[in-house]
Amino acid sequence: WLEDGVLLRDAGALTGIPGIFIQGMRDLQGPPVTAYELAAAWPGSELIAVDGAGHSTGDVGMEDAILSAIARFAN
Repeated sequence: WLEDGVLLRDAGALTGIPGIFIQGMRDLQGPPVTAYELAAAWPGSELIAVDGAGHSTGDVGMEDAILSAIARFAN
C-alpha cells in the first residue's frame, strides 16, 4: 500500500515520534536488514535485536523485549 522505498526515503518526517523496533535475528518473514535500515533512517528510533528469536512473540527473549518497550512508553 506504499510505493517502494517511500518509508525509508521519508523516515525523517518521523523525527520526534518515538519508535522502538524489536527484531528477532532469525526472522525469515521480516529480515533483520529491514529493521536495521528503517531504524537508521528514523531519527531517534531504537532497534532492539533479540538473538535466537524469529518472528514469533513466543520465541525466547521476544516477550521480555516487547513488554519492556511497552513499559517505557507507559512511563
